[in-house]
Amino acid sequence: MNQAQKSEPILDLPATAATESAAKQRERLLQTLQFSLLALALVVMPFLVYPVFLMKVICFAVFTSSVNLLLGQGGLLSFGHAAFFGLAAYTTGYLASHLGVSVELAFLGGVAASIVLGAVFGAVAVRRLGIYFAMITLALAQIVYFLAVQNPAITRGEDGLQPIPLRALFGIIDLNDTMTLYTLCAVILIVTLMFVHRVTTSPFGKVLRAIRDNEERARTLGYSPRRYKLLAFVITSGIAGVAGSLKALVMQVVTLGDLHLTTSAEPILMMLVGGIGSLFGPVLGAAVIISAEHFLAPFGAWVTVLKGVIFIACVLLFKQGITGLAHKWFARTK
Repeated sequence: MNQAQKSEPILDLPATAATESAAKQRERLLQTLQFSLLALALVVMPFLVYPVFLMKVICFAVFTSSVNLLLGQGGLLSFGHAAFFGLAAYTTGYLASHLGVSVELAFLGGVAASIVLGAVFGAVAVRRLGIYFAMITLALAQIVYFLAVQNPAITRGEDGLQPIPLRALFGIIDLNDTMTLYTLCAVILIVTLMFVHRVTTSPFGKVLRAIRDNEERARTLGYSPRRYKLLAFVITSGIAGVAGSLKALVMQVVTLGDLHLTTSAEPILMMLVGGIGSLFGPVLGAAVIISAEHFLAPFGAWVTVLKGVIFIACVLLFKQGITGLAHKWFARTK
């Protein structure tokens, strides 16, 4: 054996496997830490901040998780998820206030309505990519908004559906108690994040990311990109429906604003602030934006200016959002 052959590097497979295992352990440790911090915050915060404010943050965190899952894993930017959010809210409100349906059935009815609408809209939208996909979702959402405006007998027009009664959950749990309702919201947030995490780490999530990165290669491997994108769209519309139904119960009112274009834009900004594709980014983004809207409300239109500044800062300075900065800091400390 000559000197060149002796100096040829040998691939150390066990070392490579050990490195990958260590990376996975660090990732699991970080996620466990994040879930623990979130759970601790959910327990402590209602004693420091008005619980109804926190419940609004939770509703928009769940809503943002739907848009974040669609864009972060599937590469699909939707400008029309307010249609699913608002439809679920109106369905839940109408079932509870007009038909006297129980809280749990009204909630599930709103989620089911958003899933059905998501299947219909998704079948149309996933036929296109990029900006064309975004514009199709925007147009479809505007149709829903127009129908709501033209049917005041159902939506009550500018007055909205109010008040939405809060009956006992399962006939036992009194949701008129603020802390009980907050506990329900907190549980729904944790379950939603666990579900999103399961989707992203499942084989379905891996195929979805492969389609996002190289659709043609995924097609040559035997996967149907349109089918996977449609399923992702339906899943995220259902999550948006959970947020809409929950918002209707928390605020006890549903208005046309829940279907408006600005409602579709809100989770996009929250996603940018928190971090696109991250699991806990929607929670942080929702907390920042809702807090800005709440505490700066006396300044009127300047809140909109502040949102614009935040958007520009996220795009130019830290594209990975708050969670991206936190991950970099955590990596440096290891």
